Amino acid sequence: MLTSKPSRTKPRRDSADLARAREAIISCDRCPRLRTYCQRIATEKKAAHRADTYWGRPVPGFGDPQARVLVIGLAPAAHGANRTGRVFTGDGPLGSGDFLMRAMHAHGFASIPTAQAADDGLVLTDAFIAAAVRCAPPDNKPTPAEIAACHDHLVAEVAALPRVSMLIGLGRIGFDAAWRLLAGRGIIVRPRPAFAHDAAYEAGGYTVIASYHPSRQNTNTGRLTPRMMDAVFARARRQLSARSCRLRKC
Repeated sequence: MLTSKPSRTKPRRDSADLARAREAIISCDRCPRLRTYCQRIATEKKAAHRADTYWGRPVPGFGDPQARVLVIGLAPAAHGANRTGRVFTGDGPLGSGDFLMRAMHAHGFASIPTAQAADDGLVLTDAFIAAAVRCAPPDNKPTPAEIAACHDHLVAEVAALPRVSMLIGLGRIGFDAAWRLLAGRGIIVRPRPAFAHDAAYEAGGYTVIASYHPSRQNTNTGRLTPRMMDAVFARARRQLSARSCRLRKC
């Protein structure tokens, strides 16, 4: 089982393995449909961002190299991370990024409660955010083949995050990606645990927590409320604290 010591607070540099994983993601061209779509969006742009230079490439994960918590989303937004180059960033006030950061900030995982731009000063502590798919998909619907093709990138990033012991899957695709990661490490649970908001499971020394995805479709309809999102990261903080206490025998 991986260790769960509290992460240090001093600044850290990405490990060489994490840097290599990042470069492999940025240069990936495995999915022609997605690459064509992202490049088209980056050229056509959205009226509100007409003056922006879009990232337009696959989006790597972001966060603390010593993270114990891995948050797995679906994919970049066409005018969010596909524009800014940072996952869950720039999809507008109260968009998915702001909705997520508000909860993470409340429980000490994020330095500010918003995610507006890659240079906004946001720093994650003890958390790393990635996505199951690294290119913005048309209609936010990647194909099963595209999800499978992208999984190696998530595997490589997590291999470079030596202290991860908790996986938070945002939406069913993020939740399924968490279990595929564990299966790749020989941790196979049958039957597959059910997806339900704020459900938590223990397997092979890891904790897997399910959450509805903070998409506008969910947040604007009330299917996912700020209180519900907060509950997920409150649970994560409690369980990390309890694990650290057990290790210290406090």
